[in-house]
Amino acid sequence: MLSRFKNTGLLLLLMALLVPDSLNAFPSDEKTDTTYPSQIDRKRLKGLIITESALYASTFVGLYSLWYKDFPQSKFHFFDDNKDWELVDKIGHATAAFCVGQIGYGSLRWAGVDKGKAMAYGSSIGFLYLTTVEVFDGFSKDWGASTGDLIANTAGTAFLIGQQLLWDEPRIMMKWSAHHTKYAQYRPDLLGSNWSERVMKDYNGHTYWLSGNIHSFLPSHNNFPKWLNIAVGYGAEGMTGPSQNSKSYNGETLPEFERRRQFYLAPDIDLSRIETNSQFLQVIFNTFGFLKIPLPTLEFSKKGVRFHPLYF
Repeated sequence: MLSRFKNTGLLLLLMALLVPDSLNAFPSDEKTDTTYPSQIDRKRLKGLIITESALYASTFVGLYSLWYKDFPQSKFHFFDDNKDWELVDKIGHATAAFCVGQIGYGSLRWAGVDKGKAMAYGSSIGFLYLTTVEVFDGFSKDWGASTGDLIANTAGTAFLIGQQLLWDEPRIMMKWSAHHTKYAQYRPDLLGSNWSERVMKDYNGHTYWLSGNIHSFLPSHNNFPKWLNIAVGYGAEGMTGPSQNSKSYNGETLPEFERRRQFYLAPDIDLSRIETNSQFLQVIFNTFGFLKIPLPTLEFSKKGVRFHPLYF
């Protein structure tokens, strides 16, 4: 199944850029009490509700007009795509739910909503957004709602809420990185025909990360850098089709590629934990905090171990 907003990297970037009031989302403990209002700021909350409601409505009106209305509709049904893309898209769903939930939580805390309500409502925004896409898919004859996607959406949201309940902050972030691959040229309809489409649609170049903050797991008052993380990643390549590779495209025979999964180990930087007095830099750090910083990386696959001086 391949609907427009299954490109989770695009979803993350759009939400981060269009909801800038979420700066300082999930700050470290010592910042929490001084960053957020002690009581509800009704002006902020009203503006936030209006902005996010308008964004939600306009996004799905536009999505329906630009994509779904041109395809035949049917009764609501499910579609099994759990073997597609070597699970890269499913992990992408979980990551999107986690990161958009962060934005929702941080936005409500910025408006003075208490932790419990912000966690319950804000952290679920990613789940709501992505589940709405599944509803649209469910009424589309050519696709269908995906149980795997719903499970992934739930898992990403639960991972966020669970850490907030356990540690009062997320110590393990879910992140995304992407790079161009040679495979898009063989199926530009699926994997992208230009630079921006290839970044967003080519699952061969997507890597999803669990980035753990080392400082937060050490005893209090340790001198370990607060911004230094260790990250493990997952991706796959060799894919020119969802569950199996295409044999031909536009009448031309395609090369045979071996589909394989890859695992990664790398240092990372938690931009939200870098201390700065510049509000501009703080906004930049928090807006793009869902991106894995390119750094030296070890790759593990059935081909063995490979070292990347910089991995995107």
